[in-house]
Amino acid sequence: MSDLLATKPLDLLLVEAHDESGKGLRRVLGPVNLITLGIGAIIGAGIFVVTGTVAAIYTGPAIVLSFILAGIGCIFAGLCYAEFASLIPIAGSAYTYGYATLGEIFAWIIGWDLIIEYAFGSASVAVGWSGNLVALLQSFGIQLPPQLTAPPGTLMVLYNGQWTRLATIGATLATAGVDAAKLPTAHGILDLPAYLVIALMTLILVIGVRESANFNSLIVFIKVGTVLTFICLAAAFLFRHPHVAAANWHPFIPPNTGEFGAFGWSGVARGAGVIFFAYIGFDAVSTAAQEAKNPQRDMPIGILGSLIICTILYVALGSMLTGVVHYTGLNTSAPVALGIQATGVRWGSIVVMLGTFAGLTTTMLVMLMGQSRVFFSMSRDGLLPEWAGRVHPRFRTPWISSIIVGFFVAILAGMLPIGVLVQLTSIGTLLAFVIVCAGVWALRVKRPDLPRPFRTPLVPLVPILGMVISLGLMLSLHWTTWLRLIVWLALGMVIYFGYGRSHSRLRRAPEAR
Repeated sequence: MSDLLATKPLDLLLVEAHDESGKGLRRVLGPVNLITLGIGAIIGAGIFVVTGTVAAIYTGPAIVLSFILAGIGCIFAGLCYAEFASLIPIAGSAYTYGYATLGEIFAWIIGWDLIIEYAFGSASVAVGWSGNLVALLQSFGIQLPPQLTAPPGTLMVLYNGQWTRLATIGATLATAGVDAAKLPTAHGILDLPAYLVIALMTLILVIGVRESANFNSLIVFIKVGTVLTFICLAAAFLFRHPHVAAANWHPFIPPNTGEFGAFGWSGVARGAGVIFFAYIGFDAVSTAAQEAKNPQRDMPIGILGSLIICTILYVALGSMLTGVVHYTGLNTSAPVALGIQATGVRWGSIVVMLGTFAGLTTTMLVMLMGQSRVFFSMSRDGLLPEWAGRVHPRFRTPWISSIIVGFFVAILAGMLPIGVLVQLTSIGTLLAFVIVCAGVWALRVKRPDLPRPFRTPLVPLVPILGMVISLGLMLSLHWTTWLRLIVWLALGMVIYFGYGRSHSRLRRAPEAR
């Protein structure tokens, strides 16, 4: 049992972090790159796709409270990530932190769990990207074969000249008195646009992290400008039409329907658990620690800076969106675009559409980058095969890992619905936060003497609050999501005891403890 709890010596981690040989990753990222990496991962499918569904099904206008609750949980976790990222500036994120503080078995669990966050998360974003592309093409009269725009078995109906998923448009058809059974139908085979965009992002990552980061920085400025454009246009509209806001914001917290999570305060809690997906990404900054020029200074700036900026934008966007459109009409794959249409500003719709594509694209890029770096670290520790840690001789990127990750993520994006992907991503991320917060507390007790460039304040209070809030948000998710997580972790245990444990470099090292 003791060997399962063996921790990786911090001295060894620091040696790996400062590896300047051809086997190490290239240090090219500054604070601006790191902040934009965080914003690039955070502002994406969560805000452009999931926001409307959460408001319509769980919270109503109180989605603002859900954003705040989820943001507070992220702040506590973000402070813990910042301490670890500055202390142990190495690729691997929560996996590496768990290895250094809690032991190998916990490191494996969190590394396997991070696949849910990054791989399933990027797949869900790809599905949202595909949906927006299909809608854009249809607005220009271009119809893709419906069988190639949805996961297998998804029922599509042709209504008003456009193919739409019945699960999305069902309520609209019922309100209009249209019998869905009398409409032309088709069944999805593969979400081809989602598959192809993942392939493109993988190619960009293989070429090089500097090129990827610069591409990401450019797109981030575009999508932040998009969010600000929407906030300003919606605020101006509501200032001219205060009666619209008064009607749409009342009641601010719709009464509970009698079911947990369906409006009321329980709806705010469940909404926070689901909308938490909109915050996923700031922790991906820590996976780039080994590629930062000055990680001790810049990693806390990148993590906390991106998180604070996005929280402010989210609260403002959520309040404006539910102000211009009644929450009952927001259950759509493009709620922000719908909000712009409500303001009557035509050119704004084009801006929002472009910003949505930009947002979803950079989120995929950063999540795929994070997943390949986690595999890179696990391979270097012997828990995964050696090929996952190979670095390209020219590009200095973990190219085989990036390609393998991209291939499987593309399959997930093409085959699974976004609802399943989003909730799996949220619960996987929350579990990572719990372990990181516990790791900071444990390391303060075990090694209080370590020089910490950034210190999480009020330890153990901040780590405890981070763990409690994250666990609370996990408990608010549907039981089927928990079941999928348990099955996934059980599969991971089979792989660990079948391969990782016997190949672990730490178990063969005399300094293991």
